[in-house]
Amino acid sequence: MKLTATELQQLNHKLENAEPDTILKEITEIFGENIAFASSLGFEDQIITHYISKYVPVIRIFTLDTGRLFPETYDLIDRTKARYKVNIEIFFPDRVETEKMVNHFGINLFYESIENRKLCCKVRKTQSLKRALSGLDAWVTGLRREQSVTRMDMQIVEFDEVNQLYKINPLLNWTEENVMTFVQENNIPYNILHDTGFPSIGCQPCTRAITEGEDIRAGRWWWELPDQKECGLHK
Repeated sequence: MKLTATELQQLNHKLENAEPDTILKEITEIFGENIAFASSLGFEDQIITHYISKYVPVIRIFTLDTGRLFPETYDLIDRTKARYKVNIEIFFPDRVETEKMVNHFGINLFYESIENRKLCCKVRKTQSLKRALSGLDAWVTGLRREQSVTRMDMQIVEFDEVNQLYKINPLLNWTEENVMTFVQENNIPYNILHDTGFPSIGCQPCTRAITEGEDIRAGRWWWELPDQKECGLHK
């Protein structure tokens, strides 16, 4: 279904101060079962998995395996499935496209240029995401405004022009303190790399630990400028 601009504005006004479970229930009533949650297994995504398993188990959960993830990330997938008794669907990159890219540009092409890095993200992530989102009316993410300058203007419910469906951001207004308090109080399973200076975890070659005082996204594609640090999943 397609909401009018007025309906979308009214919905965002209604949900602006709502709790995540209320937001998830509301969008399920609007879009039915044709919704999926894209989890990157970060703190925020683990919180949303917690909410989905408890309040709206009808929402499918999936993640993207780029082939370059940390071993600790794979371990977290298993621990999360066991804790919440949920199925986490895994989408892999296209073999032919991945082999073509690596054989032409090299295995670590992303260090050479922004164009190469974006190509790698496209082949390993965004193309897989498009397959995962095919046929859906809406998808849920764990994005927060506080995370990045590229996310300051996002809305709780917005139309994703790139993927032509609605994007739902239940934790958009949460602070880092909100996130960490909820994780601790609810014993949320998380990636153990978070305890060693990794606030944001993506592919292993493109993620480093940060030092005290650095921005929480500083460890992602650290060789690029802050306003360039998106992989294409969230434009």
